[in-house]
Amino acid sequence: MPIDVTVEDHIATVVINRPEAMNSIDPEMREQLHGLWDRMREDDGIHVAIVTGAGDRAFCTGSDLKKTMPPKESFAELLFGRNKPGNMMDRFGTDKPLIAAVNGYAVGGGLELALACDICIASENARFGLAEVRIGSIPGSGGVQRLPRTVSKSNAMLMLLTGDQIDAAEACRIGIVSKVVPLPELMPAAQAIARRIAENAPLAVRAVKRLVLQGMEMPLPSAIELDRYVWGLLRDTEDRIEGRKAFAEKRKPRYKGR
Repeated sequence: MPIDVTVEDHIATVVINRPEAMNSIDPEMREQLHGLWDRMREDDGIHVAIVTGAGDRAFCTGSDLKKTMPPKESFAELLFGRNKPGNMMDRFGTDKPLIAAVNGYAVGGGLELALACDICIASENARFGLAEVRIGSIPGSGGVQRLPRTVSKSNAMLMLLTGDQIDAAEACRIGIVSKVVPLPELMPAAQAIARRIAENAPLAVRAVKRLVLQGMEMPLPSAIELDRYVWGLLRDTEDRIEGRKAFAEKRKPRYKGR
């Protein structure tokens, strides 16, 4: 299968599994990604997910150009008629944290996928780029907007307008990734982060993610007011009471997500 998903201890591990094609995205994989985004929202057994690529050469290299020629239908027909323009990030959106573990090339749609995740770590052999201008296109899955929201405008423009790639060290310096580790340590590092997240109160984790994403688009006073409202919503939850009891009793909390 192009996308392999396993769930253990509330952690979903998502492997983009087309190593023979540098984990590029074909139509079947795109449909599976749409299903994955739906599952992330609906499956209460998943608290956090790690996304990575099979093998050690590529995280994801974007669309498989050999299998994703332009459709016969017009874009207007797909967008307004079927509401299905074919973007791999269609239906994307969840309050559950996503961690990108980038092993090798993350270019085109692969970098767009990594940028859509909440935390990104990389192996030392990772490389990043958005080269769509070189083939007469633009990063159509959110890269144009997410990259300058992740790094400075100048660094984003440098990558977007030249199509040049950068290595893992430079990606860490400008803020695309949080940390760089040797390739054998990549998944253990991602799993350690995921476990620490999964151990926390799930409603609080999801609330923090939603507040960060919504607050970045709001004036600061409005965002702080929204924080106060959500704090009030969480104040009387069973998990918040359990967290305080566990702290007082010097034990690990047993959160139930309610």
